[in-house]
Amino acid sequence: MASSPFLHPVRAIHPVHAAVLGGVLPLFLGTLLADYAYWSSHEIQWSNFAAWLLIGAMVMTTLALLCGVVGLARHRHGLAYVVVLAVTWVLGFFNSLHHARDAWAVMPAGLVMSLVGTLLALVATWIGLSTLRAGGVR
Repeated sequence: MASSPFLHPVRAIHPVHAAVLGGVLPLFLGTLLADYAYWSSHEIQWSNFAAWLLIGAMVMTTLALLCGVVGLARHRHGLAYVVVLAVTWVLGFFNSLHHARDAWAVMPAGLVMSLVGTLLALVATWIGLSTLRAGGVR
C-alpha cells in the first residue's frame, strides 16, 4: 500500500496577510515598551510614543482581521485565529481610548492593557503564522 504524506492540502495564509500580521506584534510590543519607559521615567513623551505606536498597531490589526475574516470565509483559517485577533482589536481599541486621556491618568491601567494586548498579539501571530511550513510538513 502506498503511503501519501498529505492527508489534506496545506492552506497557508496569503503573503500580504502574513506581512500585515507580522507588523501587529512589533507595534504592540513597542507600545508596551514605551508604556514601561513612561512608567519608570515619568517623561510624558513616552506616553505620546505609546499612543502613536498603538494607533499603528490598531491599523495593522484591523487589516489582519479583515484578511482573517476573508480567509475564514474561504476556509483558510480557523475560527480561533479570528476570535483571538478580534479580542486583540477590541482590547487595543479600549487601550487607545485610555491612552487618549491625560498622560498622568494613563498609568497603571495603560501598562496592563498594553501587556495583555501584546500577549494576545503574540498568540494571534503564533496561530496565524503556524500554517507556514516548509514543504507542507505538518
